[in-house]
Amino acid sequence: MLSSESSAGPSVDVDGPAPAGPFDAASRAAVYRAIHTRRDVRGEFSGRPVPADVLRRLLEAAHAAPSVGFMQPWNFIVIRSEAVKSQVQAAFVKANEAAAALFPGERGRLYRKLKLEGIRSAPINLCVTADRTRGGPNVLGRTQNREMDLYSTVCAVENLWLAARAEGIGVGWVSIYEESDLRAILGVPERAAIVAYLCLGYVEELYQRPELEAKGWAKRLRLDDLVFAERWGWTHAAPPRADHAIVGHYRMIEVERQGD
Repeated sequence: MLSSESSAGPSVDVDGPAPAGPFDAASRAAVYRAIHTRRDVRGEFSGRPVPADVLRRLLEAAHAAPSVGFMQPWNFIVIRSEAVKSQVQAAFVKANEAAAALFPGERGRLYRKLKLEGIRSAPINLCVTADRTRGGPNVLGRTQNREMDLYSTVCAVENLWLAARAEGIGVGWVSIYEESDLRAILGVPERAAIVAYLCLGYVEELYQRPELEAKGWAKRLRLDDLVFAERWGWTHAAPPRADHAIVGHYRMIEVERQGD
Protein backbone atom coordinates (compact mmCIF):
# COMPACT_ATOMS: atom_id res chain seq x y z
CA MET A 1 0.00 0.00 0.00
CA LEU A 2 1.32 3.45 -0.87
CA SER A 3 0.77 6.46 1.30
CA SER A 4 -0.68 9.52 -0.37
CA GLU A 5 1.64 12.23 -1.68
CA SER A 6 2.05 15.23 0.59
CA SER A 7 4.19 18.29 0.91
CA ALA A 8 6.42 16.28 3.23
CA GLY A 9 7.84 14.38 0.27
CA PRO A 10 7.12 11.52 -2.10
CA SER A 11 4.97 8.59 -1.11
CA VAL A 12 6.65 5.60 0.51
CA ASP A 13 5.66 1.98 0.77
CA VAL A 14 4.73 1.78 4.44
CA ASP A 15 4.25 -1.98 4.21
CA GLY A 16 7.58 -2.68 2.54
CA PRO A 17 11.07 -3.04 3.98
CA ALA A 18 12.90 -0.02 5.31
CA PRO A 19 16.62 0.50 5.75
CA ALA A 20 17.95 -1.15 8.89
CA GLY A 21 21.34 -0.91 10.49
CA PRO A 22 23.01 -0.88 13.89
CA PHE A 23 22.05 1.67 16.50
CA ASP A 24 24.47 4.44 17.31
CA ALA A 25 26.83 3.70 20.19
CA ALA A 26 24.75 5.47 22.87
CA SER A 27 21.49 3.79 21.87
CA ARG A 28 23.15 0.41 21.63
CA ALA A 29 24.69 0.85 25.09
CA ALA A 30 21.28 1.78 26.52
CA VAL A 31 19.71 -1.43 25.21
CA TYR A 32 22.46 -3.59 26.71
CA ARG A 33 22.31 -1.64 29.96
CA ALA A 34 18.60 -2.40 30.28
CA ILE A 35 19.26 -6.09 29.63
CA HIS A 36 22.13 -6.46 32.09
CA THR A 37 20.72 -4.34 34.93
CA ARG A 38 17.17 -5.73 34.83
CA ARG A 39 16.30 -7.40 38.14
CA ASP A 40 13.43 -9.35 39.65
CA VAL A 41 12.17 -6.91 42.29
CA ARG A 42 10.51 -8.03 45.52
CA GLY A 43 11.26 -5.55 48.28
CA GLU A 44 12.54 -2.36 46.69
CA PHE A 45 9.27 -0.71 45.58
CA SER A 46 9.02 2.93 46.67
CA GLY A 47 5.22 3.08 46.61
CA ARG A 48 5.22 6.04 44.23
CA PRO A 49 2.25 5.79 41.83
CA VAL A 50 2.90 4.84 38.22
CA PRO A 51 1.33 7.48 35.91
CA ALA A 52 -1.17 6.26 33.35
CA ASP A 53 0.96 7.37 30.39
CA VAL A 54 3.99 5.41 31.68
CA LEU A 55 1.90 2.28 32.18
CA ARG A 56 0.56 2.74 28.67
CA ARG A 57 4.10 2.87 27.29
CA LEU A 58 4.96 -0.37 29.08
CA LEU A 59 1.88 -2.10 27.71
CA GLU A 60 2.63 -0.78 24.22
CA ALA A 61 6.12 -2.26 24.51
CA ALA A 62 4.64 -5.60 25.53
CA HIS A 63 2.13 -5.46 22.68
CA ALA A 64 5.00 -4.86 20.22
CA ALA A 65 6.49 -8.28 21.04
CA PRO A 66 6.95 -10.87 18.29
CA SER A 67 4.28 -13.55 18.09
CA VAL A 68 4.11 -16.67 15.97
CA GLY A 69 1.66 -16.24 13.12
CA PHE A 70 1.12 -12.67 14.40
CA MET A 71 -1.53 -14.18 16.67
CA GLN A 72 -0.89 -11.73 19.56
CA PRO A 73 -2.31 -14.12 22.15
CA TRP A 74 -1.79 -11.89 25.18
CA ASN A 75 -4.20 -10.08 27.47
CA PHE A 76 -3.21 -7.86 30.39
CA ILE A 77 -5.22 -7.60 33.63
CA VAL A 78 -4.18 -4.40 35.45
CA ILE A 79 -4.74 -4.68 39.20
CA ARG A 80 -4.68 -1.69 41.53
CA SER A 81 -7.36 -2.75 44.05
CA GLU A 82 -6.02 -3.48 47.53
CA ALA A 83 -8.84 -5.99 48.00
CA VAL A 84 -7.76 -8.00 44.95
CA LYS A 85 -4.08 -7.76 45.91
CA SER A 86 -4.95 -9.11 49.36
CA GLN A 87 -6.66 -12.12 47.83
CA VAL A 88 -3.68 -12.79 45.58
CA GLN A 89 -1.26 -12.45 48.48
CA ALA A 90 -3.30 -14.92 50.51
CA ALA A 91 -3.06 -17.38 47.60
CA PHE A 92 0.71 -16.80 47.54
CA VAL A 93 1.09 -17.39 51.28
CA LYS A 94 -0.80 -20.69 51.06
CA ALA A 95 1.29 -21.91 48.12
CA ASN A 96 4.53 -20.63 49.64
CA GLU A 97 4.01 -22.60 52.81
CA ALA A 98 3.65 -25.75 50.74
CA ALA A 99 6.71 -24.82 48.66
CA ALA A 100 8.89 -24.18 51.72
CA ALA A 101 8.25 -27.73 52.93
CA LEU A 102 9.94 -29.06 49.78
CA PHE A 103 13.33 -27.65 50.82
CA PRO A 104 14.69 -29.41 53.92
CA GLY A 105 17.50 -28.43 56.24
CA GLU A 106 19.66 -25.38 55.59
CA ARG A 107 18.09 -24.91 52.17
CA GLY A 108 14.69 -24.64 53.79
CA ARG A 109 15.93 -22.13 56.36
CA LEU A 110 17.36 -19.96 53.59
CA TYR A 111 14.15 -20.28 51.59
CA ARG A 112 12.10 -18.94 54.49
CA LYS A 113 14.35 -15.88 54.75
CA LEU A 114 13.83 -14.90 51.11
CA LYS A 115 11.24 -12.31 50.17
CA LEU A 116 9.58 -13.77 47.10
CA GLU A 117 6.83 -11.27 46.31
CA GLY A 118 5.91 -7.60 46.40
CA ILE A 119 2.19 -7.96 45.80
CA ARG A 120 0.98 -5.42 48.37
CA SER A 121 3.92 -3.01 48.17
CA ALA A 122 3.81 -2.59 44.37
CA PRO A 123 1.27 0.01 43.21
CA ILE A 124 0.35 -2.08 40.17
CA ASN A 125 -0.01 -5.81 39.72
CA LEU A 126 -0.33 -7.19 36.21
CA CYS A 127 -1.55 -10.61 35.16
CA VAL A 128 -0.45 -11.60 31.65
CA THR A 129 -2.42 -14.35 29.95
CA ALA A 130 -2.34 -16.20 26.63
CA ASP A 131 -5.65 -16.86 24.89
CA ARG A 132 -5.01 -20.30 23.43
CA THR A 133 -7.91 -19.99 20.98
CA ARG A 134 -6.83 -16.71 19.40
CA GLY A 135 -6.32 -17.04 15.67
CA GLY A 136 -8.44 -20.16 15.42
CA PRO A 137 -7.45 -23.84 15.45
CA ASN A 138 -4.69 -23.48 12.85
CA VAL A 139 -2.25 -20.60 13.26
CA LEU A 140 0.66 -20.10 10.90
CA GLY A 141 3.81 -21.42 12.59
CA ARG A 142 1.89 -23.14 15.39
CA THR A 143 0.58 -26.12 13.45
CA GLN A 144 3.22 -28.51 14.82
CA ASN A 145 4.34 -26.76 18.03
CA ARG A 146 1.24 -25.90 20.03
CA GLU A 147 3.22 -24.08 22.72
CA MET A 148 4.27 -21.18 20.51
CA ASP A 149 1.45 -18.99 21.83
CA LEU A 150 2.90 -19.35 25.33
CA TYR A 151 6.43 -18.58 24.14
CA SER A 152 5.13 -15.53 22.29
CA THR A 153 3.47 -14.24 25.45
CA VAL A 154 6.72 -14.64 27.38
CA CYS A 155 8.33 -12.38 24.75
CA ALA A 156 5.70 -9.75 25.64
CA VAL A 157 6.64 -10.08 29.31
CA GLU A 158 10.33 -9.56 28.52
CA ASN A 159 9.56 -6.53 26.35
CA LEU A 160 7.61 -4.96 29.20
CA TRP A 161 10.37 -5.80 31.70
CA LEU A 162 13.09 -4.10 29.66
CA ALA A 163 10.92 -1.06 28.96
CA ALA A 164 10.17 -0.84 32.68
CA ARG A 165 13.90 -0.85 33.47
CA ALA A 166 14.35 2.11 31.11
CA GLU A 167 11.55 3.94 32.96
CA GLY A 168 13.05 3.30 36.41
CA ILE A 169 10.26 0.85 37.22
CA GLY A 170 10.98 -2.46 38.87
CA VAL A 171 9.19 -5.67 37.96
CA GLY A 172 8.78 -8.77 40.10
CA TRP A 173 7.50 -12.05 38.69
CA VAL A 174 5.37 -13.96 41.20
CA SER A 175 5.14 -17.64 40.32
CA ILE A 176 4.23 -19.26 43.65
CA TYR A 177 0.46 -19.79 43.60
CA GLU A 178 -2.02 -22.46 42.64
CA GLU A 179 -3.34 -21.59 39.20
CA SER A 180 -6.89 -22.50 40.19
CA ASP A 181 -6.78 -19.93 43.01
CA LEU A 182 -5.51 -17.12 40.77
CA ARG A 183 -7.92 -18.06 38.01
CA ALA A 184 -10.85 -17.82 40.44
CA ILE A 185 -9.72 -14.50 41.95
CA LEU A 186 -9.25 -12.80 38.56
CA GLY A 187 -12.00 -14.55 36.61
CA VAL A 188 -9.61 -15.87 33.95
CA PRO A 189 -11.49 -18.15 31.51
CA GLU A 190 -10.32 -21.69 30.87
CA ARG A 191 -9.27 -20.89 27.30
CA ALA A 192 -6.60 -18.48 28.62
CA ALA A 193 -3.37 -19.69 30.22
CA ILE A 194 -1.94 -17.61 33.06
CA VAL A 195 1.62 -16.91 31.92
CA ALA A 196 2.85 -14.29 34.39
CA TYR A 197 1.77 -12.42 37.50
CA LEU A 198 3.89 -9.29 37.78
CA CYS A 199 4.38 -6.57 40.41
CA LEU A 200 5.28 -3.13 39.02
CA GLY A 201 6.46 0.03 40.71
CA TYR A 202 9.18 2.65 40.89
CA VAL A 203 12.39 1.64 42.65
CA GLU A 204 15.14 3.79 44.12
CA GLU A 205 17.83 1.08 43.96
CA LEU A 206 18.40 -2.38 42.55
CA TYR A 207 20.66 -5.27 43.42
CA GLN A 208 23.87 -5.20 41.38
CA ARG A 209 23.56 -8.97 40.95
CA PRO A 210 20.38 -11.06 40.86
CA GLU A 211 18.97 -11.14 44.39
CA LEU A 212 18.98 -14.94 44.59
CA GLU A 213 22.66 -14.91 43.67
CA ALA A 214 23.46 -12.14 46.15
CA LYS A 215 21.71 -14.07 48.94
CA GLY A 216 23.42 -17.36 48.18
CA TRP A 217 20.57 -19.34 46.65
CA ALA A 218 22.20 -19.96 43.25
CA LYS A 219 25.11 -18.87 41.07
CA ARG A 220 25.09 -17.69 37.48
CA LEU A 221 26.14 -20.49 35.15
CA ARG A 222 29.12 -20.06 32.84
CA LEU A 223 27.97 -19.19 29.32
CA ASP A 224 30.72 -21.35 27.80
CA ASP A 225 29.18 -24.41 29.48
CA LEU A 226 25.83 -23.69 27.84
CA VAL A 227 26.85 -23.14 24.21
CA PHE A 228 27.07 -26.14 21.88
CA ALA A 229 28.15 -26.34 18.23
CA GLU A 230 26.10 -28.09 15.55
CA ARG A 231 24.40 -30.51 17.98
CA TRP A 232 23.80 -31.10 21.68
CA GLY A 233 26.96 -31.67 23.67
CA TRP A 234 29.46 -30.64 21.02
CA THR A 235 31.91 -27.84 21.54
CA HIS A 236 34.85 -26.75 19.39
CA ALA A 237 38.15 -28.47 20.12
CA ALA A 238 39.80 -27.22 16.90
CA PRO A 239 38.63 -25.46 13.75
CA PRO A 240 36.76 -27.95 11.54
CA ARG A 241 38.74 -28.86 8.38
CA ALA A 242 36.02 -30.48 6.30
CA ASP A 243 32.33 -31.25 6.69
CA HIS A 244 32.86 -34.99 6.30
CA ALA A 245 35.27 -35.00 9.24
CA ILE A 246 33.39 -32.57 11.46
CA VAL A 247 32.84 -35.09 14.25
CA GLY A 248 36.59 -35.51 14.65
CA HIS A 249 37.00 -31.83 15.35
CA TYR A 250 34.50 -31.58 18.15
CA ARG A 251 34.70 -33.11 21.55
CA MET A 252 31.81 -34.17 23.68
CA ILE A 253 31.51 -32.29 26.93
CA GLU A 254 29.86 -33.55 30.05
CA VAL A 255 26.62 -31.61 30.33
CA GLU A 256 25.86 -32.50 33.91
CA ARG A 257 29.15 -31.53 35.54
CA GLN A 258 29.75 -32.86 39.01
CA GLY A 259 31.11 -30.43 41.57
CA ASP A 260 30.69 -27.23 39.51
